[in-house]
Amino acid sequence: MTAKELIIQELKQVPEPLLEEVLDFLQFLKMKQERDWLENEVDLRDAHAVLAEAQEQGTTSLGNLKRELGL
Repeated sequence: MTAKELIIQELKQVPEPLLEEVLDFLQFLKMKQERDWLENEVDLRDAHAVLAEAQEQGTTSLGNLKRELGL
């Protein structure tokens, strides 16, 4: 039996007040998943922007960077 089928089977035996809590929790999980997906999209766009900037402006070696920073 799949997880979905097991959940449906359990839901058939749950009283209505508990079903409302289950629904709230399910909606929370869906919103959290969407928010996490959007945050990952932003991180990916940031990484692409940094890569594009590095390609546009050129790169430097770690040694040069350390010298420029006085390390």
